[in-house]
Amino acid sequence: MSELELSLQNNFDKMIECGLCLVDFNAPWCGPCRSQEPVINELEQSYKGKANVVKINIDENSKVAMKLGIQSIPTIILFKNGKEISRFVGLQTAATLNRVMKENLDK
Repeated sequence: MSELELSLQNNFDKMIECGLCLVDFNAPWCGPCRSQEPVINELEQSYKGKANVVKINIDENSKVAMKLGIQSIPTIILFKNGKEISRFVGLQTAATLNRVMKENLDK
C-alpha cells in the first residue's frame, strides 16, 4: 500500500463518499503507527473489492487531519458513504477492526 500524495487533501471527500472506507492516520516517526501497519495491510488484502483501506501520513496531509480533529496517532476512522461511523485512537487489534468492518459491510 502506498502513501497517498498531497493531492489527497483535495480528493479526500471524494475518496470516502461511496461505500466503506477505513482510513489510518499515521506518521512514519510514530512507533505505534509502525506496529499498526501490518494489521492495516492485512485488512487491505482481506477487504479488497469490498471496502477501501487507506493510510494517510498526517505530516503530508495536515489539512485533512486538522479538518477531522486528529490529535493523536494512530487514529483509525471508518467512513460509510462519506459519514464517519467509527473512530479508534491508539493501537488496535486485527479482531477489533475486522469486527467493525464486517458489521458495517453487512448493513
